[in-house]
Amino acid sequence: MPLLCFSDVLIRAGIEPEKTMLIRHALSSAEFRQCYNQDQDNGNKNLVFAYTCNQDVGFSDGVDYWAVFISDKGTTCKFYGLYHVGEWVPDTPNLKPAQYPEDSDSFKGKRAYYMLERDKRFALYENRLIVDWGKNARPFNQKGTNEKEIIGIQSSKVFINYDDVILDFCDLEDYVSDPKLHREWYDALSAVYAVYLIVDKKSGKQYVGSAYNEREGLWGRWAYYVKTKHGDNALMKALLAEDPERYKHFQFSILQILPKNIKPEGVVHIENRYKKKLLSQEFGLNGN
Repeated sequence: MPLLCFSDVLIRAGIEPEKTMLIRHALSSAEFRQCYNQDQDNGNKNLVFAYTCNQDVGFSDGVDYWAVFISDKGTTCKFYGLYHVGEWVPDTPNLKPAQYPEDSDSFKGKRAYYMLERDKRFALYENRLIVDWGKNARPFNQKGTNEKEIIGIQSSKVFINYDDVILDFCDLEDYVSDPKLHREWYDALSAVYAVYLIVDKKSGKQYVGSAYNEREGLWGRWAYYVKTKHGDNALMKALLAEDPERYKHFQFSILQILPKNIKPEGVVHIENRYKKKLLSQEFGLNGN
């Protein structure tokens, strides 16, 4: 029996699960996937919101709230938002937002467009809270009383791109401790080799390193730093011998991502180039 379900969260917020509908949008749907990808590219929620509002007449009878989820890997799904449901109007073409899929059967006046108001109390959990929808994934809408086990809450620091990766040791340790919970980070970092930079924020000294010949790519290499605190680097070991808590001041970033089919000598060449540029051997933590 699950210890914590989404219905428990609703009750905690004073919302009756009996008056709530659970909606699961599936990325396997071409129309929804197009809406979702467009929103991701544009940094908004316009198309997914419109897709959600557009339902059959009578869809929301007897319900006050919609809890919306988006399918993830396996039977898990990610919480998208909680909405209070108001009145509905016909889904006429004038309600159709720009860039909405042209081949859609929606917004032709045959269905309903429900007026939804986002419940901001749940904003902290949007795109972070993960639940197990269960094996019966075919019904995309279910009663709020159906128990959906909460698997976890992802970090609020979302992976965007490799150039923006700047992690303190405590952040990295948090991600590595639970790769399933931080799957976006795991998938991204394990997919590539890289030349990376570690900076001791206390002294400003830099270390240039590389990740290759690792089954889990950059993730595997950085996970080793979490395990050892020094990654077998001699100068870092000496630093930690003097100050055992110094690793907490290490900052990790990526200088250049590399494909996994690159030869080791190619990686070493790029790594050495960055060492020369940053003078990390003369003034930093690179011993060679």
